Amino acid sequence: MSERTDDRAGDEQPKLKEYEGEGITVTFEPRRCLHAAECVRGLPEVFDLSRRPWVLPDAAETGQVERVVRRCPSGALQYHHRPADASVEPPDSPTTVRRSPSGQLVLRGDLLVTGAHGDRHETRVMLCGCGASGNQPYCDHSGPCAEPDDDVAEDR
Repeated sequence: MSERTDDRAGDEQPKLKEYEGEGITVTFEPRRCLHAAECVRGLPEVFDLSRRPWVLPDAAETGQVERVVRRCPSGALQYHHRPADASVEPPDSPTTVRRSPSGQLVLRGDLLVTGAHGDRHETRVMLCGCGASGNQPYCDHSGPCAEPDDDVAEDR
């Protein structure tokens, strides 16, 4: 298991952290994390904010890790199988779109999202519904949907 961070210069690309296990790699994009806590509630032995690295993909069966990562509504957590040419997370079918009580647009399926960094193929996203996000088109809780939170995703 290793932890690798992809930090490209400036704002060219979003920061992506990779947590490699024997058969699965979990990726984490801190700017997209909205603190739903599906990961830490679902598999605390894999996702533990009190340790570094906070993700240990080999601490549970690969299928369990897949299921819990897919519960992440923002898509901040993703997975792919190892080796790198193995399968990636399959999209939900049919594609679904709903508005959360806070106003975000929650999408699941085979998605192509266009933003400041170009087109991205996605399987799960929470898009900004109010226009106030500094991470357009993704929600970052900087508008009416903001909630106080002491946990800083960038530190994970």
